[in-house]
Amino acid sequence: MNRTIRRSSVVILLFVFALLLRITWIQVSQGTALAEDDDNRRNTIEQYGYPFGDIIVGGKPVTGSQRVDSGDFTYKRTYTDGELYSAVTGYGSHRGTTQLEGIYQDVLNGSDDRLKNPLDLLTGEHTKPGNVVTTIDPKVQKAGYEALGDKKGAAVAIDPDSGAILGAVSTPSYDPARIAGSGEKDQKAWKELNEDEDQPMINRALRQPVPPGSTFKLVVAAAALEDGLYSSVDERTDSPNPYTLKGTATKLENENKAAPCEDASIRTGLRYSCNNVFAKMATDLGKDKVRAQAEKFGFNDKEQDVPVRAATSLFPKEMDEAQTGLSGVGQFEVTATPLQIAMVSQAIAEGGELVDPHMVSEVQDGNGDAVEETGDPGRHRVMSEDTATQLKSAMQTVVETGTGTNAQIPGMKVGGKTGTAQHGVDNSGKPYAWFTSYAENSAGKKVAVAVVVEDSDAERAEVSGNGLAAPIAQRMMEAGLAG
Repeated sequence: MNRTIRRSSVVILLFVFALLLRITWIQVSQGTALAEDDDNRRNTIEQYGYPFGDIIVGGKPVTGSQRVDSGDFTYKRTYTDGELYSAVTGYGSHRGTTQLEGIYQDVLNGSDDRLKNPLDLLTGEHTKPGNVVTTIDPKVQKAGYEALGDKKGAAVAIDPDSGAILGAVSTPSYDPARIAGSGEKDQKAWKELNEDEDQPMINRALRQPVPPGSTFKLVVAAAALEDGLYSSVDERTDSPNPYTLKGTATKLENENKAAPCEDASIRTGLRYSCNNVFAKMATDLGKDKVRAQAEKFGFNDKEQDVPVRAATSLFPKEMDEAQTGLSGVGQFEVTATPLQIAMVSQAIAEGGELVDPHMVSEVQDGNGDAVEETGDPGRHRVMSEDTATQLKSAMQTVVETGTGTNAQIPGMKVGGKTGTAQHGVDNSGKPYAWFTSYAENSAGKKVAVAVVVEDSDAERAEVSGNGLAAPIAQRMMEAGLAG
């Protein structure tokens, strides 16, 4: 054989041997990682090769599976009342998954090991998928969704005793079924939703923190009572009207200039939403004490899972005294989600105990047997029972004769707090309208709610927590306590 040919053959054989070694090494050391990689399309094709399990609301599935006749995917996700429940379910498609669809993806597609018997684990056979049972009350969810209507905003309702989330509504909404498939129509809908300036795919109930405005005054009042700065919600405060922010010449005015806000008690300050009272109170307490109380309620918690991870509600750490005053009325850099503000009312309604909020009660296998249960959620005392009782009383005054009269429900105890939050450069944006509340019926059953309206058809001067947000909260509380 020609020497050149022999040498070439040896080189080629060495290359082939090296290639075989490389392939073997990849299969042994990286095979599992490559097989499980999110970008491995084979995994997605396999996931959508079988029907899915369901997300259940009020005992009935709000999701399903439909066989498709073309493309790589055998099945696609379907949704019942998709726009109503999208803030709960999220979406599931070959483009990805969000919220409960994403968190429980392995349960819903049958790949979770907890669903498999020993033989399935050994053979790798596909297992009947499981279900996710939510705590959502369909009556509460529907009441909030219909009351929000075409407004941009969100609402959250919580059972104060158990921490169960009864409603999580975000508007404008979208139907996840529009983007569940792989066809041209679905691709067009995906593009439209992502380019929509109203951002319907954002979960405003859990993932959109905004300035909480005067609803934050409840946190400041709790801090003042817990600290002993004031012994009672009926003790007169030291609150000049108007109040000049410390170290500045800026006077903080009240919306209702005729309200009796000078040196007003906490009850009167909440009733008329007196900015001077709570800005001065926050300044007297100091930023550290206010922040400590806010953090007890859940502010600054970066791992607030329900089990969907909520955006962090923020109370700033670095502030001067003027900024601390502004934070006392829910402005400066204070932000909160509706979930967080609902948690404030929940803790007050529950006698000072914050119960971990959650929207899943049980995870089931394919036979309907529980493989995971929420059980007793964590409970944390965030204020004394006496402080909570006083704040409940003051919140009832707000609804009975104050700024929150639109939340009244005949025959029930209702307490609340309105809020109007400025935002934008030089407060140029339309204010956010807030309302947070709790209600209790004659049987002792309770519900806590927070609502924010980010935008509506109302003129700027007509934006108020009582006018826009309180009626929505009222309808959700009434639905939650019906029967």
